[in-house]
Amino acid sequence: MRLLVTGGAGFIGANFVHMCVRDHPQDEITVLDSLSYAGSRESLAPVADAITLVQGDVADAGVVDELVAGSDAVVHFAAETHVDNALANPKPFLHSNVIGTYTVLEAVRHHDVRLHHISTDEVYGDLPLDTDDRFTESTPYNPSSPYSSTKAASDLLVRAWVRSFGVRATISNCSNNYGPYQHVEKFIPRQITNILTGRTPKLYGAGANVRDWIHVEDHNTAARAILERGEPGRTYLIGASNERTNLAVLQSILAAMGREPTDFEHVTDRAGHDLRYAIDPSAIRDELGWRPAHADFPAALSATIDWYRDNEAWWAPLKDAVEDEYRKRGQ
Repeated sequence: MRLLVTGGAGFIGANFVHMCVRDHPQDEITVLDSLSYAGSRESLAPVADAITLVQGDVADAGVVDELVAGSDAVVHFAAETHVDNALANPKPFLHSNVIGTYTVLEAVRHHDVRLHHISTDEVYGDLPLDTDDRFTESTPYNPSSPYSSTKAASDLLVRAWVRSFGVRATISNCSNNYGPYQHVEKFIPRQITNILTGRTPKLYGAGANVRDWIHVEDHNTAARAILERGEPGRTYLIGASNERTNLAVLQSILAAMGREPTDFEHVTDRAGHDLRYAIDPSAIRDELGWRPAHADFPAALSATIDWYRDNEAWWAPLKDAVEDEYRKRGQ
């Protein structure tokens, strides 16, 4: 397969590229990435000789059209994703997530190329803490933040291009990812690297908010299954049925790294912080036969900690700037 991966130098995209190189060596992979702060050549260094990396903006119609024309399929990861950054400045999120997706859609429409669009469960808003409700493919969209609203907009564009123009596209909405190559601004790697650098871990508010965690490799095997076997026009929800409060996740990190369960600092809660996310992955499991391989959260978290401990050269240049920004926000 001639595969174009947008945002393939970011966290989830880079892991997807690594997986494809390992498991599908016959693929011809081209990565399009702006190489902003959240994407780096270093994340693709282990597979650099097996792929083509193009530095460019996903909203640049000329670049995108040329790359799509030479592809059999596109997996569209490219997006601005950090909620705190969206609260501080929403404009880049509109550019990448909305205009970027529109640009990709027009290119795949023009060249009749298969598209899989990567999205988030945050488009559904949040769920009460005291119920067993879970998001399904029919849950109405109710985004809470500038980030999730732009991702919701991108999903709706994909759906409209499928119905209006017959674009062969699928969508996946996934729960919170963790694993190697995740930027240290995100919750799990921030706490791990805080401990590794002698800083105190931080917890938003009381830490009662619940997230449904999935290892990035499980997300990517699901995305590949949808690309190969998913029904165009469908949305699939990807989750590992692993709900945990932010406090519980932080205390798991502390325990795995030999620290006391109270060895953290409460910081100002995020504005409009969603209460709970939970995914019902029945459709992708029943229809496509997908199962998560990293269902043992403590073991996968321990392996993630080991990766950050062993790869300080990858994250250390980013750490001080990230903590400076959080300090300005009182977080």
